[in-house]
Amino acid sequence: MIHKLALIGFGTVGQGLAEILRDKAAHLRDQLSFEAHIVAVSDVLKGSLYHPDGLELATLLEVVKQTGKLTDYPESPGLQRGWDSLTTIRQSNAATVVEVSYTDINTGQPAIDHCRAAFESGKNVVMSNKGPVALAYAELAALAKEKGLRFCFEGTVMSGTPAIRLPLTTLAGNDIREVRGILNGTTNYILTQMENELEYATALKQAQELGYAEADPTADVEGYDALGKLVILANVIMNVPLTKQEVACQGISHLTLQDVAQAKAAGKRWKLIGRIKKENGRVTASVAPEMLPLYDPLANVMGATNAITYEGDLSGPITLIGAGAGRTETGFAILIDLINIARGNL
Repeated sequence: MIHKLALIGFGTVGQGLAEILRDKAAHLRDQLSFEAHIVAVSDVLKGSLYHPDGLELATLLEVVKQTGKLTDYPESPGLQRGWDSLTTIRQSNAATVVEVSYTDINTGQPAIDHCRAAFESGKNVVMSNKGPVALAYAELAALAKEKGLRFCFEGTVMSGTPAIRLPLTTLAGNDIREVRGILNGTTNYILTQMENELEYATALKQAQELGYAEADPTADVEGYDALGKLVILANVIMNVPLTKQEVACQGISHLTLQDVAQAKAAGKRWKLIGRIKKENGRVTASVAPEMLPLYDPLANVMGATNAITYEGDLSGPITLIGAGAGRTETGFAILIDLINIARGNL
């Protein structure tokens, strides 16, 4: 059975998914019995397209590559142009809405409304957008359950590294007492370069040149990106209804080369750590730079790589290390959610 998709947003992640579906179509069909067609794309800047039988992916990607718009996608019988995102969600024949629009971690909009519209229209939601999961998880999960639909968001925390599915499936049966991790690759890259004696400002500029940091790096360097991911982990993995206002948050912009040298002399290393801990019925959560001893697995995660440690009462500490961002990696996160929906898995 062909899984029909409507993409809301067609930036880096949406194009990454389209490239995977284009390049691996035969492998996915022959090895996994999975076939997906993108029937609709709606992007606030690029425009929108809908065809009930599916869009031609090679053409779609080439048009966007050449023009940055969907305007030059060729006409064909049944092709519809100009729908906004909510019309696309409600009127397309997609089974699943892939929400990969821009993230607003303050309001979660318009992505929260996209999710509501999808569930009310009988469509599953797969997303890499942190906003709705961090700000409206309980409401959206309940609505999906009421409608008998799936709400999947593996890509919201560590991109294609299974930071959500691993604890929910492989670590099932544990009481996860603590989660702590390096949840932002930009800050980890900057701290790594500061160990190489680059000043903070120089390391940040380098991160921007490499595409790790935005022109406005505030969300990364002040810890807000990690905070959003921490809230998702608390709600989904630890079943704690944590809000972002309850998380103490401090970034790395105040750290100096002298701080880094002092940590090194003490046999430690600075890392920006997101932490949730359950102890004696009380939950605490924070994002802050910490000096970790070098024997800690998180202390040895360098560059733009992310990592997370789950402390289970049965398993003990288990550390997962992998990419926390990237076009292909996040596209893969969307793909694995889609495959698990098709399989009927969690």
